[in-house]
Amino acid sequence: MNRHFPDAARSLHSVAEVAAMIDAGQALILAAEEAPLAALPRGDWIGGTSPFFMSHEVGGTFDRDRIFVQKLPDIASIAWVGLLDREALPTMAELGADNGYTILLMPGQSAVQQEFALHSLEWPGMFVRPLAGWVTGVANDRIGVDVPKVFDGRTGTASTDRALVLHVALPDDAFARIDIVNLFVPDTDGPALTFGGEGDEPAFTLEWAKVDGVPTRLVDHIATHGIDTRLPLVADYNGAMVNVATQWVDTDRGLVNLFAPVHPGMEYRFAKPIDDYERLFAEQLGNPRGEIVFSCNCVLNYAYAGLEGRHTSGLTGPMSFGEIAYMLMTQTLVYVTVDRDRPVTAAAPSST
Repeated sequence: MNRHFPDAARSLHSVAEVAAMIDAGQALILAAEEAPLAALPRGDWIGGTSPFFMSHEVGGTFDRDRIFVQKLPDIASIAWVGLLDREALPTMAELGADNGYTILLMPGQSAVQQEFALHSLEWPGMFVRPLAGWVTGVANDRIGVDVPKVFDGRTGTASTDRALVLHVALPDDAFARIDIVNLFVPDTDGPALTFGGEGDEPAFTLEWAKVDGVPTRLVDHIATHGIDTRLPLVADYNGAMVNVATQWVDTDRGLVNLFAPVHPGMEYRFAKPIDDYERLFAEQLGNPRGEIVFSCNCVLNYAYAGLEGRHTSGLTGPMSFGEIAYMLMTQTLVYVTVDRDRPVTAAAPSST
């Protein structure tokens, strides 16, 4: 099998085709708009809302009718699956297999997403096994009409305020690894930005920053320097470059809102522009080792890099409204591989 193009396992299908897979007992991770997901029978599947995809057939695409399917590998089994509310989510790691990985789906703009983004790195056992996933969302023309949802296929339950956790078990001779592809690097010609002080919580909404140590309203810094806020803030998180994307800038109120929080004590810089997304992506991805069993890419990359009709080196999956690689990320591709060539390890995310 071509590892970059596992067409049968990770591609777009009609509702009828997916229903047949479910009826045949296959374990699936699904993405689509709400109506196609709601039309499926009960079975071993989880799903989340998004109409944006990277497909092997046509590249980046917007599709309201079909469902993107990612099948669990043949050697895997479901250890536990269910919906967890904001209070229960910190215990999610306790429910997992001794060897395997976890897929987490969260409704966009929900309290459970915010709780995860602010505090998940403090929860026990979060690095015991690879944790990947994505934040669900809706098309721009449905904002304010539809609400991002997750679907538990076993019970037929859809939720707007709970996280959906799938713990996958692997045999002892296999192991999972999580990696990220992040094309953004900090513009070291620009100033360093820090936010908050000792004892402060991570924050999604900002008024003030220290710009090279000087307290400055962030909206003023953006306006004065003509910063393109399609470029994320970037910081070095223990060797991995992590992006924080801007959601909106309100100059009247002097506030900037982010899709993920910034952390006090971290040094951020706005990213350098990217000149050729497809070429740089192929260079960074290289040739992933093992079978790719899950991936997702950010809808902001889809929009800002003009990925409609273009490809990302054969890596396919839903375009998400936030990506999970142990922590909440933005403007990043996340993927999970399963291999049987070396002993079981739990690998932290790395920039490929």
